[in-house]
Amino acid sequence: MMTNLFSTFDPSTNILNLPLNWMSTMMGILMLPMSFWLIPSRFNIIWINIINILHKEFKTLLGSFNQKGSTFMFISLFSLILFNNFMGLFPYIYTSSSHMSMTLSLALPLWLSFMLFGWINNTQHMFAHLVPQGTPPVLMPFMVCIETISNIIRPGTLAVRLAANMIAGHLLLTLLGNTGPMMNYMLLNLLIITQLLLLMLEFAVSIIQSYVFAILSTLYSSEVI
Repeated sequence: MMTNLFSTFDPSTNILNLPLNWMSTMMGILMLPMSFWLIPSRFNIIWINIINILHKEFKTLLGSFNQKGSTFMFISLFSLILFNNFMGLFPYIYTSSSHMSMTLSLALPLWLSFMLFGWINNTQHMFAHLVPQGTPPVLMPFMVCIETISNIIRPGTLAVRLAANMIAGHLLLTLLGNTGPMMNYMLLNLLIITQLLLLMLEFAVSIIQSYVFAILSTLYSSEVI
């Protein structure tokens, strides 16, 4: 019996007395040998096309300051989050991207490195960025405070957005699934259809959230240069 709504996301749960939850994060390494085949599979071709599209988009966002290979960092970030989100859609596998310990450890070092780079190398630009163009002189002190706060809370918003979106769908699926034993056959069929539709929605959310995280990280990096 579930004692807590969030016990589904508890990393201490195990299968066959083996703590396999966090192992799902590294399970992609088992699939790496597929990429060493001489002729790429259809899956590899699709993935290469996705990487090319992301590379072009991140390159556009970074603008004229784009260096060779700078987009690969954000593509790798997208791939890591996407893989972890997808792993959470399988039964009895813990979603590591639904915990703040995972999302904050991705967002905080990125934001901190961008801020250090910007303030050390482009100090004047960073000060100018605190006051948007066209701000009346009376509002300038308030705008500096608002921009400073918005800069400070960025890693928190990145982490909370990803974790909350991954928790919300899984929590809804869990709550609806727990009502199944109390339903008759007619309502049970309706519940199964609803669960399948929600699972499709979670599939889309997994892709969208990894894309949003990578895009926002790219935008934050483009601001400091």
